[in-house]
Amino acid sequence: MTQATSSMTWKEAVAAVTAPGQRFALGEAEIDGRVVTVFENTPPSLRAVFAAARSHPGDFLVYEDERWSFAEVMSRADEIATLLVDRYGVRPGDRVAIAMRNYPEWIVSFAAITSVGAIAVSMNAWWTADEMVYGLEDSGATVLIGDRERVERAAPAMERLGLRALSVRADTVPEGVDRLEDHRIPGATMPDVEVGPDDDAIILYTSGTTGHPKGAVSTHRAVLSALMAFGCRTAVTRLMSPPKEEHPFPVSFILVVPLFHVTGLIPVMMSCFATGYKLVMMYKWSPERALEHIETEKITTFVGVPTQSWDLLESPDFARRNTESVLSVGGGGAPAPPELIQRIEKGFERGRPGIGYGMTETNAFGPGISGDEILARPRSCGRAIVPMEIKVADDEAREVPCGEIGEIWFYGPTLIRGYWNNPEATAETIVDGWLRSGDLGRMDDEGFLYIEDRAKDMVLRAGENVYSAEVEAAIYEYPAVYEAAVFGLPHERLGEEVACAILPKPGMQIDVGELQAHLRQRLAPFKIPSVVEIADEPLPRNPAGKFLKREIRDAVSARHGRA
Repeated sequence: MTQATSSMTWKEAVAAVTAPGQRFALGEAEIDGRVVTVFENTPPSLRAVFAAARSHPGDFLVYEDERWSFAEVMSRADEIATLLVDRYGVRPGDRVAIAMRNYPEWIVSFAAITSVGAIAVSMNAWWTADEMVYGLEDSGATVLIGDRERVERAAPAMERLGLRALSVRADTVPEGVDRLEDHRIPGATMPDVEVGPDDDAIILYTSGTTGHPKGAVSTHRAVLSALMAFGCRTAVTRLMSPPKEEHPFPVSFILVVPLFHVTGLIPVMMSCFATGYKLVMMYKWSPERALEHIETEKITTFVGVPTQSWDLLESPDFARRNTESVLSVGGGGAPAPPELIQRIEKGFERGRPGIGYGMTETNAFGPGISGDEILARPRSCGRAIVPMEIKVADDEAREVPCGEIGEIWFYGPTLIRGYWNNPEATAETIVDGWLRSGDLGRMDDEGFLYIEDRAKDMVLRAGENVYSAEVEAAIYEYPAVYEAAVFGLPHERLGEEVACAILPKPGMQIDVGELQAHLRQRLAPFKIPSVVEIADEPLPRNPAGKFLKREIRDAVSARHGRA
């Protein structure tokens, strides 16, 4: 890799790391009938990445009091892969769902599934039983690998779905479910299966505006292109700001976001798997526990949502814990308030702030910004690096002049192939190879992107997408509701919180606690409105009959001191 003795400009650094013969050298490939710029050295498949990881030395996973080496992880992956092929008859292209909290077995299962050419269906562990059954049915999964709680949620529908289940870390399981501990195959070898770069690898469900989540499908090439792109950006950043001295601690990550989210899966977990970095896994988020891990395991890289960075800094343990190993405090999933950026810069001895703007549909990759650049431009989400292209366009897909607001579009090898069994949504989102983000932004003359608003009717709560239509549909099931509008309110720690304004039916009253209890039976906890305003007159609408949500939101925001 090219080295620098003095700092380079952005253009110089990009040219250096992508030059012929370098690790991130660029080439071309045909993807879905279009010629796309790619990294020449992108591995051919996730199977190849996992196979290469067998030789990485040292610990890979640290979970509670468990330490797993790379060799141990792959040995267990061999066992599960053999079970999938020999016991459950899984073949390339079959869908195998993973539904569990962040356990080492999540990672082992993912490696096993994708190594035998099957498609890993990542299930949101917070989903209710109905939401989980929808995902299983929509994807056509034939096998579910899950922890006890998630397997029990799916069990009543297993026979109807023709689903087999393998449970991990469970003392007891429902009838017809296998326990992984009862089906160990010590000494198993990975089944010999050919996996190509343009084979489907993963389905990640992302909330849909119609109330049902959509299965975003990525190929092996897309996932690995994103992984390469993250590495390329790191190399560019290093050339632009060369370290004054070598860091005394090896690179390591702490997993503070769910693996079923694209951020936890690709830039965190897969980065560690591919490069031989240590990954410390948390049973559940706790800033105190995270600070303990940072101190004892000498963590260098913290990737989460801004909420979690706030939590670290606000924790009473922050001042007494040693965080000298931390070099980077960043992530994405929500805007980072300028105040948070300043607090990170001042609060950590070496840690610099950073933020990235990516989507499930881009495999988490997109513009990024950190260090001195984010201090100078705290409202920007950064610049995109090759081979990703970004444009800000009008409704006709024409680029708008520099500085003007339009919809953000992406192009490149990191994009999803489309949505599973949903050609209408695919055609609406991917146009001539370009992916419409649904977000509104502007770009300055240096290529820095600024997010201004979201075109999609969505609330972004602590990195979780909450679509208003889904929540509204559940609210309307409550007998006393006549009108309902769901929107987001600014929240210092969460970024946004879910709020709603409701007009009761004539002569009826709404008890907020009862309404929230009603919603808990239908929605995941993060989707439940925390602010509920009961109106005494019809909610404002435009001439087409649509709610004027911005007007509603501004009024509610002012009454609750969020203006």
